[in-house]
Amino acid sequence: MERAEVTQQVIEAKRRLGLKWKDIAGAIGRSEAWTATALLGQAPLSPEEAQKVGSLLELPEDVVQALTVIPYRGTTVPMPPTDPVLYRFYEILLVYGPALKELIHEKFGDGIMSAIDFEMSVRRVEDPKGDRVHVVMNGKFLPYRKW
Repeated sequence: MERAEVTQQVIEAKRRLGLKWKDIAGAIGRSEAWTATALLGQAPLSPEEAQKVGSLLELPEDVVQALTVIPYRGTTVPMPPTDPVLYRFYEILLVYGPALKELIHEKFGDGIMSAIDFEMSVRRVEDPKGDRVHVVMNGKFLPYRKW
């Protein structure tokens, strides 16, 4: 079964059942950001997690099994992205990326922020001038090594 089809079935079940990502995350004991990432095809679930999600979303067994397969990451969005929300993150990286790189190097040295040992959260912050999107990304610093 193609991963895009699995993702579509997950999204349809989520909508049909009126669930939020946090509801699904609670069922497997993970964060809503990681759960959404996995169920949108960018990370595998353990067999136990997949069974819990399958039960909650009333998914067929072949879909449940497909949720445990290690995916090809980063292949679901064309570059540059065309979706306005995704494009804004791309734009943020284009505009602020060089400054982020400089600040990371100044504070940590020569290295990168891991996207593997990584956590992320998204929350809504009420503001009288218009609500704000608060995104926190937290990745382990990985220094380049010499050999």
